[in-house]
Amino acid sequence: MNNVEHFKKLYAAFGQGDIPTVLGAMHPQIKWYEAESNPYAPDGKPFVGPDQVLNKLFARLAEEWDDFKVTPEKFHDAGVTVVVEGRYTGSYKETGKENDSQFCHVWTLENDKITNFQQYTNTAALQEAMGVASHV
Repeated sequence: MNNVEHFKKLYAAFGQGDIPTVLGAMHPQIKWYEAESNPYAPDGKPFVGPDQVLNKLFARLAEEWDDFKVTPEKFHDAGVTVVVEGRYTGSYKETGKENDSQFCHVWTLENDKITNFQQYTNTAALQEAMGVASHV
């Protein structure tokens, strides 16, 4: 399976709530970077390891959002790096505000495990939906 097909399957698994499959694709020391000014990682430090990704991000997304979806639209194969363009949608429970914003994900693979993730997204739209001020 090529790297693009690998990520298509992982996005499908995430969309179906199959989080163990997604976490299982990660290297034990994955570095997961959220976009600058993202309320989920305001200090800019990465989540390290699948447990931190699960507990500090995935669990919060499931708990805090209604109908949160990650919809990939384009996949770009750059060897050990795969770039995915798409959209985030959902409604933040606390404010009732909806978010519909584009994203770009940059993934790095090493020996078939994800070692690095970098997110780029409209953090101003995310902050607005969540009712939080920028940390920049």
